[in-house]
This record gives sequence, C-alpha cells and structure tokens, in this order.
Amino acid sequence: MRVAVVDIGTNSTRLLIAEVDRSTGAVEERLRRSTVTRLGDGVDAGGALSEEAVGRVLHTLADYRALIDSHDCEANLAVLTSAVRDAANGAAFAARVRDDFDLDARVLSGSEEAQLTFLGAMSGRPAPTEPTVVVDIGGGSTEFVVGSRRSAGFHVSLHAGVVRMSERHIHSDPPDPEELQSLALDTRTTFLEGLPPEVRAPVSHGIAVAGTATSAAAIDQELDPYDPARVHGYTLMLATVDLLLARLADMTEARRREVVGLDPGRAPTIVAGMVLLGEALRAFGLEEVEVSEHDILYGGALRLAGVGAG
Repeated sequence: MRVAVVDIGTNSTRLLIAEVDRSTGAVEERLRRSTVTRLGDGVDAGGALSEEAVGRVLHTLADYRALIDSHDCEANLAVLTSAVRDAANGAAFAARVRDDFDLDARVLSGSEEAQLTFLGAMSGRPAPTEPTVVVDIGGGSTEFVVGSRRSAGFHVSLHAGVVRMSERHIHSDPPDPEELQSLALDTRTTFLEGLPPEVRAPVSHGIAVAGTATSAAAIDQELDPYDPARVHGYTLMLATVDLLLARLADMTEARRREVVGLDPGRAPTIVAGMVLLGEALRAFGLEEVEVSEHDILYGGALRLAGVGAG
C-alpha cells in the first residue's frame, strides 16, 4: 500500500512517501523531504501562529501536494504537533491544511504523538527485550516513550523543544554562558519533573529520532552530502554530544550555517538541541544513544496501512 505522511512540526515540515507491506510491516521509502519552516516562531511568547510562519508552511505543502499526486498515493495523513496544539489559531490552521491541500490533517495530542513515534522507531528492528526509551526532540516539545518488545508502556510530551527553549533563553550570538546555563537548568527541571524516577531507573537503552539527533550524527561523521544510511543506527556518545555543544555554542549562527553535516536551516536552534539531547541522556543515566531515521513519519505510514493500530 502506497501512503504519504506529512509531519507539520514546530521547526520543520517533512514528507514521507512509502510502500507499506501490511503482512510484514515493512516500510520501503519512495521519497523523503524535509524543509525547515519554523512554524512555531513566537508561539511560546505570543500564543498564536504568525502569518509569516504559516506562509512558509503553506508554500512547502504546495510542493509536497504535487509530489503526493505524482506518486499515486492511496491514502495520506498530515500530523500537526506541538506548535499547533499550543496556538490559539491552531485549529483554524489545521482546517486550512485539510481544505486547501486535501490532506487528512490531525492535531495530535502529546500522547498520540509519542505513540506514533514509538511505533515508527520500532519498525524494521528486532523488538527490544530491555526497557528502552525513545527520545523525540521537536521544536516545541520533547516526547519520551518507554517500552519493551512492541509495547509502549510510559509516554509523555514535555514542553521543552529547540524553538521554544531557544526563544526563552538564547538572546546573544554566540550564546552567553549564562544563557546556556539557564537553558540547561530549565530543560533539566522540565525533564526530571515529567519523568518519574521509577520510569527512568530500569531503562538501559535509548533511541533518538528527529532532526537534533540525526544532525548530531551527521556532524560527528562530517557527512556531505547527508547520508541516511550512515546516520540510521549510528551510536552517539554523551561525551560527543557535550563536545558538539561546546563547539557549536562557541560559533555565531552564521558560522554554524557552514558546519559540515548541519542543515543551515537548523543553525538557529541546534545549540538548544544539543542541550536537550544531553539532558535527555543524563535523565536516564545513559552514556550513549542509538540514532534512528525511523520516527513519527514511519509510525504514521504504518498506522495508515493498519499496522500496529490501536
């Protein structure tokens, strides 16, 4: 079954067109796109999606709609996450996505987002027998899902994302040490308050999905061009995350745009991303994390095909 999934996130808008084998749950990518659209700019402070941000997403969706049509997809799904959940005009924006682009647009709750992320992260791999945490660092929130085998036991969406935390704490270029300390403290407090000790303690393995983690893996390997095959399954050490943070935080945004392996569109938020990733690993006492290309896009594709529906 050929399906299309669009992820309209706080920081980026992404598209996956894939063939899903309903009998095996295998997902075969036909096309994948990612565009930094920063829909969540100003939502944390102002409470609404801006016209400029909405315009960037709509322009991208017009391109994606043409790609979907050219691939004869049988079904589609557009998932809208933290920025749209939080914005006063989020429902109106979702309706526009639905009406203007003929997309099955759904504003996901944090719980639904976490469940789809876990479903995607577990695809194409042996089911873990040890308690595993899937970490999805987004623009407005970070999802944590703890489970084993194919079951997601604990899941939570916490209000700490790369756009939200950058806007709250980083006001200098490059960031001042005091700003980084404030960002790290806010993140640590948010994570530890939202993640009970009894959930964190048994976890022995971590999987990190989405742009911060894949960017870190690409930067560490100096990938140019980006190579998903070398990013998927890459082991990223906490010590490496700390080194990347120190390196990137010492640069101006203009210099970060030239870093090999980093999408220039992520230069404004990657410092916050490294802080969030490091604090996520520390919360669970992990010294390393497995980076995965399989995320909510894969989860959405599987759900469209009726695999793992619940």
